[in-house]
Amino acid sequence: MSPLISNINILFFFFMIMISLLNQSSNAADFCVADLTAPEGPAGYPCKDASTVTSDDFYLNNITRTRTRYPLFKVSATFATTPNFPGLNGLGLSMHYFEIGVDGFVPILTKPQTSEIIYVIEGMVDVGFISSDNKAFYKTLRDGDVFAFPKGLLHFFVNSGRKSTARILASYSSSDPGIQFFTNSIAGNDLPSEMVAKVTFLDTDQVKKLKAQFGGTN
Repeated sequence: MSPLISNINILFFFFMIMISLLNQSSNAADFCVADLTAPEGPAGYPCKDASTVTSDDFYLNNITRTRTRYPLFKVSATFATTPNFPGLNGLGLSMHYFEIGVDGFVPILTKPQTSEIIYVIEGMVDVGFISSDNKAFYKTLRDGDVFAFPKGLLHFFVNSGRKSTARILASYSSSDPGIQFFTNSIAGNDLPSEMVAKVTFLDTDQVKKLKAQFGGTN
């Protein structure tokens, strides 16, 4: 056997050992149920004592019973994320169920940390996202349709059915996806209205009106 082939075999052997060790390390604990009494860090919540983990940590009752409402947008939702579903911590997945009423919409938003895929249970919905080169990708979805949103891009949902509520199930590639609504961000802050107007091409009066609506100041 030539020295070159021998060295390649040795490198391959150590590479396989490293892969094995990494897998053993990642699987050292079967799960990391969130300790919600501790602060959340960049990697999620710390694990709670395994002896206190129960089946209820991996269970969420009736996701289709909406628990949070957004009257301004005619939207209601249930969030299956780590803060209310601690067994998801570290698993890299989560879900939302939401309903969009007639003439309702989910305003332009981004989820910087996660990709998303949705399934339309019932209704007709216009959905879309805008790529980083400002190209729009959008589609009208109906019962049974599925649509994917790439990580971090601006996107939206509009109920385009004239007489019925749209019911949607969404899944994410993070156990606690961050959500940032565009309008809330520009109008719900404490930047001076003149500054917001300057950097958004909106007029100052319109900014003040939006700030009053979304809880901003100055």
